Formats: sequence, C-alpha cells, structure tokens
Amino acid sequence: MQVDPEIQGGTPCFAGTRVPVKSLFDYLARGRSLDFYLEQFPSVGRQQATDVLELAGAIVSSRASELPTA
Repeated sequence: MQVDPEIQGGTPCFAGTRVPVKSLFDYLARGRSLDFYLEQFPSVGRQQATDVLELAGAIVSSRASELPTA
C-alpha cells in the first residue's frame, strides 16, 4: 500500500498502481468476489489484496473492544 499526495490526492492505493485500496472493500461489500475484483483491476496482485485484507483483519481484532456491538 502506498500513500502519495501526487497519486489520487494522497488516497491509500495499492503500491505501483493508482487503484484505491477502498475499492477492494467496496467490491467485497457489494458481494463481489476477490477473483472478480482482481479481474477488474489486473494491476493489483492477489498477494497485495490479501495482504490488505489481513491487515484490516488485524486492525479490527486489535481494536475489537472499541467497536460498537451490533
């Protein structure tokens, strides 16, 4: 992941691309598969996407006590 003010206005993007990381979460939230996402954004590697998902999972796990209950 990279954050560069010259790329997408500093929005976090997958390294070496102009693809915002948030787009992955948007696709998954709409019920799209990771495979479908990767087909739509061939510049994003599978390992990059799974690394972001693992990082998000680790952040959620580490802050679970701060999250509202549903």
